[in-house]
Amino acid sequence: MSGLSSRLLNWYNKNKRTLPWRGHPDSYAVWVSEIMLQQTRVETVIPYFEKWMKLFPTVQALADADERDILNAWEGLGYYSRARNLHKAAKMVVKEHGRKLPRELDALLKLPGIGRYTVGAIASIAFGMDEPALDGNLKRVYSRLFDIADPVDSPNSESLLWEIARRNLPKGKAGDFNQALMDLGATICIPKRPRCLICPLMKDCISRIHGTQELRPVKKPKKDVPHHILVAGVVVKRGRVLLAQRPSKGLLGGMWEFPNGHVGESPARELAKALKAGYSLKVQKREAMGIVHHTYSHFKASVHVFRCDLLSTSREQKLKWVPLKGLNDYPMGKIDRQIANMIKQ
Repeated sequence: MSGLSSRLLNWYNKNKRTLPWRGHPDSYAVWVSEIMLQQTRVETVIPYFEKWMKLFPTVQALADADERDILNAWEGLGYYSRARNLHKAAKMVVKEHGRKLPRELDALLKLPGIGRYTVGAIASIAFGMDEPALDGNLKRVYSRLFDIADPVDSPNSESLLWEIARRNLPKGKAGDFNQALMDLGATICIPKRPRCLICPLMKDCISRIHGTQELRPVKKPKKDVPHHILVAGVVVKRGRVLLAQRPSKGLLGGMWEFPNGHVGESPARELAKALKAGYSLKVQKREAMGIVHHTYSHFKASVHVFRCDLLSTSREQKLKWVPLKGLNDYPMGKIDRQIANMIKQ
């Protein structure tokens, strides 16, 4: 074991975070936690994980669950394809692997939603295998430790980082080592103003020696984020409101929404045209309810919300009259949940 590995593991044994999936006897719990932690902070994940494990305590329970219940449990975590992929993968595990998450790396990679990093995390943490892991936190830590000047997500850096991760892996301790790096990245080697003076690897860190730690990792310049203007129609009739279900694939797949559409600079005037084009809905605008804003990973959206009277609709569209009291039973993205809360007020 190298000095770096030894120092990190000693630090981890004294300072590791208490997390509900750590030390869990079921590899299913590790799998769920790793999927939830993709692009999401630990503090946000903990209550979702605890709720999920109560609702779907086993792979079989998840495989048997209705997709609407799954998306409802996931609501607010974002990147909803993760939840749908967990559901699909659970069905595969039940059907092809006897309700147990496979230990073989190739078999794990074939499950929806599991990539190279997740395989390494599951294999090392759940099965004690000597496999490296490399997520955004770990890339940052390694980029600083070895003062990597190339953009962190370039092919050259990606290859080098995986090589570094494997080379520094202590045999028989991969699970603890990977989790120690995760904790280090979350608590000390943080994105801005890293806490170098209390870092157990300060003397090993080449970027610290060179004074470049705040310049690492190097990232490619961000592209301009487009801003989309939309309208949404709230149609209420006899205690029910009209909702539409999004396609199963793509952004917010399978979630429910208020009929909406993209518009230009005159949302109020373009409302009727947008809803007719998108849903074959004919509506008459009554009043403006407000504007809802949200930033997604690749764009920003501002949605102008109007209460509408329904003139006519098409039976061919995926529209549903939902009791106002039952809106919480329908999984929605953040924008539509805000609109639902507007109605309740």
